Amino acid sequence: MSPSTELPRAVKPFVDFSSVLRENRFAVAPEQTSAFIAATGLLGPKSMRDIYMAALTTLGPEPERREEFDALFRLVFHGQSVAAAADGEPDEDEVRAYDERDGAMEPPEAEETNESGGDATGDEILSIRSFTGLGESDALRRLSREANGRLPRRASRRLGASRSGSRHDLRRALRDAVKRDGEVLQLPELKRRLRQRRILLLIDVSGSMKAQTEGHMRFAHALVQACDRIEVFTLGTRLTRVTRALRNRNRDQALATASYLVADWDGGTRLGDALGAFLNVPRFAGFSRSALTVVLSDGLERGDHRAMSEAVERLSRLSWKILWLSPLASGTNPVPETAAMLAVMPYVARLGDGGSVARLCSEVLDFSRRAA
Repeated sequence: MSPSTELPRAVKPFVDFSSVLRENRFAVAPEQTSAFIAATGLLGPKSMRDIYMAALTTLGPEPERREEFDALFRLVFHGQSVAAAADGEPDEDEVRAYDERDGAMEPPEAEETNESGGDATGDEILSIRSFTGLGESDALRRLSREANGRLPRRASRRLGASRSGSRHDLRRALRDAVKRDGEVLQLPELKRRLRQRRILLLIDVSGSMKAQTEGHMRFAHALVQACDRIEVFTLGTRLTRVTRALRNRNRDQALATASYLVADWDGGTRLGDALGAFLNVPRFAGFSRSALTVVLSDGLERGDHRAMSEAVERLSRLSWKILWLSPLASGTNPVPETAAMLAVMPYVARLGDGGSVARLCSEVLDFSRRAA
C-alpha cells in the first residue's frame, strides 16, 4: 500500500485483525472485513465488548477455533499475547504477556511468600511484593539531574537554526532581508535537531534477582521520571508492562501500583521465553526499534539457553544498542560467568556492573560516551 493510500488510523486495527486471522488460517473475505468495520460503526461502540461482538458476528469463526479467535482479538485490540500451542492444546509453559493499559488484571492469590532466591528455576510462583519506603539516594538524584544531557540522543526529522548546518534557511533569510531593505548579509543555516533516543528497560524479577529487585524498581521509577521516551517491562515466568504505573511522580504510589500489576515476583527464570513473548507482540517489539535496550538480569537461564540467545539476537537487530547490567559483572572489564551470557555476548554492546543502584545510574549515564 502506497503512502498516498494509507489507511485512516481508526480503521487500521480492524484491517490488521483480519490480516492476522488470515495469517493464522482463518477464512476471512475482504467483504467480511468491510462488514466488520460497518457493523462497528452502526453499533457506536461504548466498550471493547461491542467491537468483539461485531467481529464475532461478521467474521464468523469456526466454533472449535473460538478460543484461538479470542486470543488473536486480545493480541490486536488489547495488546495481550496469549499464544496457542502448536497442536491446539494449551501449553502450561507458555509465557504470558500483560499490559497494564487493559485495566483488568487481578492481583495474584498467594497463600505464602516466596522466600527463595539465588537459584535459577522455571517454576511459576505468583506473589505480591511490597516495597519499603527508602529515601532517594544521591545516585538517583544525580540521574534525574543529568539524564537530559547525558542519555543517548539521535537526529530527529525536525530542523533547527544552526551556525553550521546542512542546508540554508531561505524563509529566515527573506525575513531578514525585509528588515534590511532587501540586503542579505548572511545566509542562515539549518540542521537536524537532536532528541532523546527511546529507552527500553527490561527488568528480571526472578528469584535469583530477589536481592536486587527493589533497587531496580526504584532505579526504573527515577529513569521514567527523567526520560521523555521510555518503556519498562518485568521478566520472569511472565512478561508485564509497567510503564504507566511508574509514570506516577510519587515513588511510593508508583511502586505500590507496580507491585499490584506484576504477579511473578521472585519466581522462576525463563528469560528466553519472556523475551520471545515480548518480540512476538508487534506493539511491544516496536518499542525496541532504534532504542537503547537496557537489560537488568544475571542471565541465569534454566536449561537450554538457545531460546534466550535467539531472542537476544532478534532484539539486537531491532535495537540501537543493548546494554546488559548484571550483579555478577564487576570490575572494569567484566567477564560472562554463565553459558547463557557467553552465548548472547556477540549481540550485547556492553556488559556492565548492575550490583547497585549507583552503578546502574553510572552505566546508563556513561553509555552514550562509551558508544560514541
